[in-house]
Parts: sequence; structure tokens; C-alpha cells
Amino acid sequence: MTETMDAAILERVRNEPMLAHTRAWAAINSGTRNLAGLKTMAATLADAFSALPGKVELVEPAPATSVAPDGHVSALDHGRHLVVRVRPDAPVRMLFTGHMDTVYPIDHPFQQQVFLDPNTLNGPGVADMKGGLALLLAALKAVEASPLASRIGYDVMINSDEETGSFSSSALIADLARDKVAALTYEPALADGTLAGARGGTGNFSLVVHGRSAHAGRNPDDGRNAIVAASDLAVRLFAAKEEGLAVNPARIEGGGPNNVVPDLAILRINFRPSSPEAIARAQAAIDDAIAAVATARDVRIEAHGSFNRPPKPIDAGAGKLFDLVKQVGAGLGLAIGWKATGGVCDGNNIAAAGVPVVDTMGARGGAIHSADEFLLVDSLPERAALSALTIMRIAEKGGL
Repeated sequence: MTETMDAAILERVRNEPMLAHTRAWAAINSGTRNLAGLKTMAATLADAFSALPGKVELVEPAPATSVAPDGHVSALDHGRHLVVRVRPDAPVRMLFTGHMDTVYPIDHPFQQQVFLDPNTLNGPGVADMKGGLALLLAALKAVEASPLASRIGYDVMINSDEETGSFSSSALIADLARDKVAALTYEPALADGTLAGARGGTGNFSLVVHGRSAHAGRNPDDGRNAIVAASDLAVRLFAAKEEGLAVNPARIEGGGPNNVVPDLAILRINFRPSSPEAIARAQAAIDDAIAAVATARDVRIEAHGSFNRPPKPIDAGAGKLFDLVKQVGAGLGLAIGWKATGGVCDGNNIAAAGVPVVDTMGARGGAIHSADEFLLVDSLPERAALSALTIMRIAEKGGL
């Protein structure tokens, strides 16, 4: 019976219009800050995913803030997030996640699609991740057409802010991850099919330094130079880097005319911890540097930000899920491998909720976040089949 069901699923995914969906969705600019484009994208996806037998809803984003170059903290608007709930009372439930936003704003010159060859489509978001969303839908429709569909329930979450850190959707992800046996996320695989294994974490901070202005020639000692203090912070925090903790002071904003001691500066800084212990050390370094610089430079410092994506190790549960994907792939003639990466995604947040996750189940492609981004078209049915059969194996076994 399994062979017959597998053959039916393979036939079903081959007939799904994944490339057409990918191209139509990639034609909609849905950069994270393009709220009008995200609204169109969310409505389009809601219509497409309504083919599944569940409740489709658009969830309002949670509040999030941003620190402007003038130090002002304001609300940051995001698009709504798509959630589909199918068989919420099923004893075995999974979570599938993706994102509708891209890194290409409405005024970015990269807006068009072109075939570089019959199997290679160059276009904004075709791999990251309009193609992944298309094959996810195809996989789920194939599962729903199988006689085992009733054995498994699931939630689908497609957020609008993954590319900028999922600040307005992280609580939603944590809520949906609760009580799930496993999760699949549709970030693109590498062009050769390699998946992301363990991931480090990330933390982004804006450290706002308030000094005191003065005339740079007449009474400079009456001033408190915020640029110097921010530079002192950057040097101290960069010295905290170690094995398992990368530190990148990325930008200092502030200052003004050459004859004025600057009274405001903002240090933008990124941390990449590989473990919870590294997060603790990084937080201690931030706290210590702020206290030391505030005292030494006689300035006031406000810290904004957080470690918004925890590290994602390959624990026993994740290892079992990877092994299952590898086994299913072998049955399809695919050699599935994975390797650790310094990149982050919503898979980090799902793993932090204690749910095994494979987060690169999307299409094969590459050069993402650049005008050279490409999708390998033949990976759409290939990866849809991989997902559908993985889900079916979990349904058959009642879990991992």
C-alpha cells in the first residue's frame, strides 16, 4: 500500500503548478518594508492556501520598535502573518513555516525574472522563498489527497518579517510550535541540495549614547563626545569576540558640524553566539561595557535590542528528523546531506521551543539576497515530493 500511495503522491506533485505559482508570487514585490506589497502577497497566499481543508486567517503583527538615527524610538509597522490550521484536534500535529517577505524593497533595481537556461530562473525571491512556498503548498495538497491525511494535523505559518528578524512574529511562532512533533521550514537548500544543520544564534543591538554638546574650539572640555563614547563601546565589545562568539560593530551614526562636540551617537552591533553560554557571555560584555563607558566618558547609554534568534543545535530529536528526511530522500534517489551554518532563520526559534526542525526544505537555488538569486526549476517537484513523503512517514508512524 505504501508504494501505491507514494506513487500517487509523486504523480500529484508533478501535476501541481509550482513554477507558475513561484513566478506569479515573485512578480509581487513583498520587501519587508513594502506594506502594500505584503498586503497583496498575503491575500494572494491566503487564496492559494485556502485549497487546504483548514481555517485560513491573517494575524495582526505584534508590536515592534525601531531606533532612528536621531535616537528616537518608534513603532515599526509590519504586514499581517498568514496562519492555516488543519485538523487542530489530531493526535499528531506538525508545523510548517515560511516567509512572504523578501530583502528587495520596492525601489530596488532587481524586480524582473529571466531564465538563464531552461532550468535556472533568476528573479527576486524565486528561491528565498516564493519557490519554497509553492512546493510547500503542492506537498500539502498531495498529503490531503492521500488516505492517511486524517492521521495528521498541522499549522502553516507564513510571516511577513523573517528577513528582518521576525520581531513581530516570534511570539506567534512559539505559540504555534507548542505540542508539535516536528516542523519543516522552507528556506532554500543549497544548489547541490545540501541542507542547513546546526545554526548559531544572533543578537542585534542599538546602543544610544547621550553626551553633551559644546563648542569644539571655545569650550570643548565642557562637552561629552558621544562619537568617542560610541567608539569606545565598539572597541570594548569587539574585544569580547571569542571562539563561538562573533562580534560585528556595524555602524556608528550621529555627530554633526566639525565645530560642535556631538551629543548623540548610536552604535549598531551584531553578535553571533553559538550556544546559550555564549549568549550569557555576550550579554555580560554588553552590560559591563555600557557601565564602564558611561562612567569613563560621563555619558548616558540606552540599550535597545535582544538576542532574537537562539542557537539551533542538532539534538536527538532533530537528528531523528534529519535521518528521516535522509531516508525518504534516498528512496527518491536523492543524497541528502547537511552542514552547520552561521546563518539564522525561523528554524532557530522553532528549535528554541523544543520542536525538532529541518529548516531548509525549500527549493534548490543560490545567490540569495543578491541580484543573482536563482532557482533550479527541477527542484520544485523534487523537494515537494521529499516533503510530502516525509510528512506521510510521520503520519504512518504517529510521530518521529
